[in-house]
Amino acid sequence: MKNNRVLFASLSLAAVLFSGFATPLFRPAPVKELAVTAANLTMYWIDTEGGAATLLVTPAGESVLIDTGNPGGRDAERIFQVARNVAGLKQIDHLVTTHWHIDHYGGAAELAQKIPIIEVIDKGVPASLPEDQNFARNIKPYQDMAVKKRSLIKPNETIKLQRLAKGLPNLTIRFVGVDKKFVAVTKAVKSAETCENATDKAPDTSDNANSTVLVMDYGPFRFFDGGDLTWNIEKNLVCPDNLVGTVDVFQVNHHGLDQSNNPLLIKNLSPTVSIMNNGTRKGGGPETITTLRNTPSIQAAYQLHKNIRVDSQFNTQEPYIANLEENCKANYIKLSVAPDGKKYTVSIPATNHQKTFTTKTVH
Repeated sequence: MKNNRVLFASLSLAAVLFSGFATPLFRPAPVKELAVTAANLTMYWIDTEGGAATLLVTPAGESVLIDTGNPGGRDAERIFQVARNVAGLKQIDHLVTTHWHIDHYGGAAELAQKIPIIEVIDKGVPASLPEDQNFARNIKPYQDMAVKKRSLIKPNETIKLQRLAKGLPNLTIRFVGVDKKFVAVTKAVKSAETCENATDKAPDTSDNANSTVLVMDYGPFRFFDGGDLTWNIEKNLVCPDNLVGTVDVFQVNHHGLDQSNNPLLIKNLSPTVSIMNNGTRKGGGPETITTLRNTPSIQAAYQLHKNIRVDSQFNTQEPYIANLEENCKANYIKLSVAPDGKKYTVSIPATNHQKTFTTKTVH
């Protein structure tokens, strides 16, 4: 017994001393957050401060990472911390890169040095990018990183996922569109919002307009991710026909910038929850925030960051914001879908916020 007390005291002292050596990049999640329930579909929106990184973990423990934020080490480390220490992953099974802007692919090569990436899925690296004169140099680490497999995105194809345990719903991640070419997820239905009086904006000639669009279905649960798709092209998804139907969770396009998030798209998708991967001074545009506020179906609009620009009145309610300060702790947003797909809970573990929603019965 005496030896046990000595050992316990030594371990406690070591823990105290060790805790002073490093400050974590974000507040550690509670112990209950460290384990992912095998039968749940789990999603994480990782703070890349205006970039994008959305991590999905299937009920089989298979991982899909959509985009990797910026280069420079910060974003790759944040993704790694969530993947390894929160989700308990030993590898990234599938990495999807939605388009060729550096805030979406920039962290990939650095992440591959921290955790194995098995398959990279993208729409093919172009020879050049008019809006980025340094594209050839910037993309080289992505092209050179060590991965086991590279696959091309094609509309209407799905990611090859492991079969789930018997009794769980079907899980599919389908590419609805790429490079302005779209397909119907289900039988196309007439747009619920009037398309005739739609207002276009100046044409977007950047690769944002070519963003990959994907839809994930897990039983009755549906999630939409349109990358940085822009205003005029968004309309093509729902006018004259709605090719997607309705969704439960909408990842706000293009970090919430007003170049994107056409009200025609959002109101036709009719999401219950929106989640925005914005930064303190990037995204969360006044027009986008107004559209989200005026969409009757939305019960909760989440943001990774509080907008602190001069137009800071354009924010969601503070309980739905993961990071309120500019020098933040990189708090993430988590979503967990029940095994039957009929309910899902959105949480911000660092603030103990959580809210449960009922999945739509018809999409």
